Amino acid sequence: MKKLLLGLVICLLASPVLSQTITITDAETGEPLELVTLYSAAPRASATTNYEGQANIAAFEDAEAIEIRSLGYAQQTKSYSELSNQNFELALTPQNFTMDEIVISATRWNQSSKDIPSKITTISPQEIALQNPQTAADLLALSGGVFIQKSQQGGGSPLIRGFATNRLLYTVDGVRMNTAIFRGGNIQNVISLDPFTIENAEVLFGPDAVIYGSDAIGGVMSFRTLTPQFSTEDKPLVSGKAVARFASANNEKTGHFDVNVGWKKWAFLSSISYTDFDDLKQGSEGPNEFLRPFYVERRDSMDVVVTNEDPRVQVPSGYSQINMMQKVRYQPNENWDFQYGFHYSETSDYGRYDRHLRMRNGAPRYGEWSYGPQKWMMNNLNATHYSNTTLFDEMAIRLAIQNFEESRISRNFNDETRETRVEKVDAYSANLDFTKLIGERHSLFYGLEVVYDDVNSTGTDTNILSGESRPGPSRYPQATWASYAAYVSDQFKVSEQVLLQGGLRYNYFTLDAEFDTRFYPFPFEEANLNNGSLTGNLGVVYRPADDWVLSANAATAFRAPNVDDVGKVFDSEPGAVVVPNPDLKAEYAYNADVGIAKIFNDKVKVDVSAYYTRLKNALVRRDFQLNGQDSIVYDGELSKVQAIQNAAVARVFGIQAGVEVKLPAGFGFSSQFNLQDGEEELDDGTTSTSRHAAPWFGVSRLTFKTRKLNLQMYIDYSGERAFEDLPISEQSKTEIYAIDDNGNPYAPGWYTLNFKANYRLTELLSVNAGLENITDRRYRPYSSGISGPGRNFILALRAQL
Repeated sequence: MKKLLLGLVICLLASPVLSQTITITDAETGEPLELVTLYSAAPRASATTNYEGQANIAAFEDAEAIEIRSLGYAQQTKSYSELSNQNFELALTPQNFTMDEIVISATRWNQSSKDIPSKITTISPQEIALQNPQTAADLLALSGGVFIQKSQQGGGSPLIRGFATNRLLYTVDGVRMNTAIFRGGNIQNVISLDPFTIENAEVLFGPDAVIYGSDAIGGVMSFRTLTPQFSTEDKPLVSGKAVARFASANNEKTGHFDVNVGWKKWAFLSSISYTDFDDLKQGSEGPNEFLRPFYVERRDSMDVVVTNEDPRVQVPSGYSQINMMQKVRYQPNENWDFQYGFHYSETSDYGRYDRHLRMRNGAPRYGEWSYGPQKWMMNNLNATHYSNTTLFDEMAIRLAIQNFEESRISRNFNDETRETRVEKVDAYSANLDFTKLIGERHSLFYGLEVVYDDVNSTGTDTNILSGESRPGPSRYPQATWASYAAYVSDQFKVSEQVLLQGGLRYNYFTLDAEFDTRFYPFPFEEANLNNGSLTGNLGVVYRPADDWVLSANAATAFRAPNVDDVGKVFDSEPGAVVVPNPDLKAEYAYNADVGIAKIFNDKVKVDVSAYYTRLKNALVRRDFQLNGQDSIVYDGELSKVQAIQNAAVARVFGIQAGVEVKLPAGFGFSSQFNLQDGEEELDDGTTSTSRHAAPWFGVSRLTFKTRKLNLQMYIDYSGERAFEDLPISEQSKTEIYAIDDNGNPYAPGWYTLNFKANYRLTELLSVNAGLENITDRRYRPYSSGISGPGRNFILALRAQL
């Protein structure tokens, strides 16, 4: 066996890489185009151009139809022989609009969006470079269809189509990021990603449980990080960038550097980013309830209330973060592509700002409340094999190990005991995905997935005066969570105008938990769940013409109970405590959506989507009893007992609409608008507004582009959520909302006027500047515990290596 493996390795290393290089440029400027995607169904092959606009297309030999796409350019379809006759040189013509781009989130494979019945939005590298988002959460907001909630500056919890947190799925380079402790409350794991290393980001709206399994109810956020690039010549390809950025609202200081070194078979990419944020300053015009007139400091062994010299500064909210990434790519021949990726992210401690706003008996509720360092590390290996066999045309193997660590550090005002709760999750995953073209009409996608999470949770109570520490109650039980799944999806081309897509997935999940009963008298010491779920989808795409698309999709999705649902103990709101409930089953979603898109005279593009989702057996927080008691003493306070239960039906519906207009002389206009509404069933059978259905929101942009200059004036906006329209669970959170004329909390509507500019000084150097919230509005997005930045000046320098 050892000799066989050794022989295989030697063969791979010795395999020649047949090199045939294509060069793709902009037809107007003659400049090389990076990240152009080339795709062929027969033979099955794909490639992407490097920063020199070049790609090796030897694998496309004999292809009759090579689809060549780049965002913002007209698609071209060429045969291999045609490209050969053109000396493998091609110029792409800029295009106003397209309804046909390459996406990966729908099936995990490069695929044309014209074959997808679901709505997918792509956030381009050009838009990311212009907007300069501070975090990956801010990056998602660029889509115009994702609402971002924040409880602190070091956060960002996406809301999509009325769902959030553990009802949305995150993937990084095809690897599931959701863990067994993703909670129903707001989460900030997305900030672990480095915006500077995002090569492509996609948001798939609506369920996609067939491909992704549990949690993919409201949508899927797919992030693809920078891919190491090969050289197409004998000399090494060296490229990269360095960025320095400053922002005034939080005195941001950011530095980033990445470098790619590639040969014909090997390529290496290294990246590092460091960011430091001070406390965030909010605007001058807006509700006075959002001001921060005082904060708590520890002085002479006492917590004291300190007058804030500038009430617009939100103390404490500052933090810092470091991100590192190392990738290695090896392509021994045209049939194999190996990629190894190492990702590491770590934040400093950062205050949970909304908890610092809470009061009790006329004094601040907490002397301390912060998240400890949020750490994320991932090692992943992707191996892709291209071969026209009986079983598949393409095969991908993804193996990943992720390590997550997060902690909560809290102490009541003038209390001597500091409570530290640390959670660590080791997440292992393996995916085996295949695609096969059957005849000229069927494209088959199928695969297997295994996910295993090991949760370790500890609690420590420390006397801050004596320094003595003792064990304290943990937030979670010691637990494991596993998922095993198989799926199949088929795309059937009925005609040139009609395409059908349908799929099924079976998921079997298990959960085993052991509870520590030393601190709370649970009537059980362990919990075990074993269950299965079958989900499916069926969609249709109808294209009567190249500028006209209609689509419809029906799908089911599910969320398996995880460790956070079954076993956590925490204070959800003043006077209430959530306790474990081992008697849970999966919640199911039933979704239908329709979409229409039309381009008029290559000048105007309009697209509208409407959707309806019904969630049954919804896992929600409800009043509960522990050992026959409806209240217990928690953290020194008599608190009502609650637990996560399969106790409700929820409904969410809405529309998403967009328009793009090509104006003369390099100008353009676009607008995205989102309107959603939802309700969920309460204990007594009445209904309440769905917590994660944001008020209407959107963005409108006026753009101007020349060869060297890119300008954008835009407005972000959101509607009001009156007190009577707030979810019942939000109406008691008076500390994070404004107060209306009747003395009740509500979420005011808001807008910000913003300006961004990018100018290329030389071929290698560009400057980016922006002025956000020009009118200096003081605003707080719905359900957020911290206000957005006031007038914010941003300056960044970018050097291309």
